[in-house]
Amino acid sequence: MAITKKEIDQVCSLARLELSSSERDEFTCQIDSILGYVAKINELDTSNILPTSHPIPLTNVMREDERGESLPIEDVLSNAPDERKGYFCVPKIIEGE
Repeated sequence: MAITKKEIDQVCSLARLELSSSERDEFTCQIDSILGYVAKINELDTSNILPTSHPIPLTNVMREDERGESLPIEDVLSNAPDERKGYFCVPKIIEGE
């Protein structure tokens, strides 16, 4: 699979890269080599291999949520700078109506 200098020019244009003639020649050889390697990998039979999103099986390390005892409202509000009728009071921060 050979890549042409015209294709390299098109990729450079899309990526907004300006390459000198020697850089263009160098990248043409490098990209051609990469595409050859990819073509070789594509020859492998992967029909019996399941698609994966991660090479190693992962499990969630967090515990399940469990309902537990709540703190008494008096204890929760004891550190509040301002409370009214069992609720935290905070300054209004939205201006308008």
